Amino acid sequence: MKRTLIGLLVLGVCIGLSPVANAQFGGSLFHKPNIGDIFHPVVGEGAVYEEQHKDGTKTPLEMYTVGKEMTDDGKEAYWFEVGHMEKSSGELKYSKMLVSKDNFEIKRMIFVMPHSQQPMEIPVNINQKTKDKIEAEKEKWHQVGMEPVTVPAGTFLCQHWARDDGTENIWVSSKISPLSMVKAVRNDTTTVLVKTASGVTTHITGTPQKFDPQMMMQQRMQQKKDQQ
Repeated sequence: MKRTLIGLLVLGVCIGLSPVANAQFGGSLFHKPNIGDIFHPVVGEGAVYEEQHKDGTKTPLEMYTVGKEMTDDGKEAYWFEVGHMEKSSGELKYSKMLVSKDNFEIKRMIFVMPHSQQPMEIPVNINQKTKDKIEAEKEKWHQVGMEPVTVPAGTFLCQHWARDDGTENIWVSSKISPLSMVKAVRNDTTTVLVKTASGVTTHITGTPQKFDPQMMMQQRMQQKKDQQ
């Protein structure tokens, strides 16, 4: 999940993903399914996951759709929010990305600095080379078929997707938002759906400031001192 699922979003800055059958997502009959199509945003809905690591540790992962707006170029976009465990503090930290629905392109990105509640906005300038890389990543997946999958949240009939090199598998259902993911397996980590959520609002409060690399460096230095 870290490299593909959230790895494609972040490759666009965060990243990783795929669709269920065209019919399930209302796609064109002439549209070739690809891993990016699993983006299924519904404002106010989301999912809570557990990442189960090979060493026996477990960490939470949260994904929500917390808003919708039109971009400057007239595209429908959604605020996709991710909560992940901050290793240094052991706390959940949130970031969110404004992602266009039609081509899964990241328009804006906001995150909260470690050991801080101050939101920062990172400039997003995706060049053609990066776009081509994202499209190439999407092509490295194929559909395996429909399979029932049981996770803590229940049993779902899922579309199984597999990476061509055999390193990752993901099971998705259109009943789950925003990434449709029910289960994912890659190398030493298995991610499973624990529960769905509704009526969700953003966890990031306050007015985002322009990202300051120097401030981040100072905070990291302070973090190292605190750990000594």
